[in-house]
Amino acid sequence: MKAVAKEYPHKSSGEILVDLVKTTPGEEGKWFAAAKEVGLYDEALALASRTPCDPKTLTRAARDFSDRHPRFAVGAGLLALHWLVQGYGYEITGADVWAAYASTMKAAEKNGNASEVRETVKGLVAGEAPGGLVARILAGELGL
Repeated sequence: MKAVAKEYPHKSSGEILVDLVKTTPGEEGKWFAAAKEVGLYDEALALASRTPCDPKTLTRAARDFSDRHPRFAVGAGLLALHWLVQGYGYEITGADVWAAYASTMKAAEKNGNASEVRETVKGLVAGEAPGGLVARILAGELGL
């Protein structure tokens, strides 16, 4: 997106993002990383909540931003868990589920809302289909 911004110096990053998102209707989640990279954190989370976004990308954002922008990191982590519960992601393992949970909770501790976020995670996991991977991995941790 930064390269595109150089070609259109008269447009803000937000305007460019909107234009790019319009090029892929129904795939808004794929623009999460671009929005994040230019500091459009609220927009990034909104995009990732509208259509599937790679849970591993969201987990990395939760991990990488837990110190600098914990509110954003919590949002990214919760979205990673949301999409995992929905069955999205490529070659997902238990380690991916643990990474999403641990990164989310670390950010929540920094953000000062760990117990609230834990309850939100419990709600997400409770909505998973019976026998789902996320519930199997986190059941003991969440007391399910």
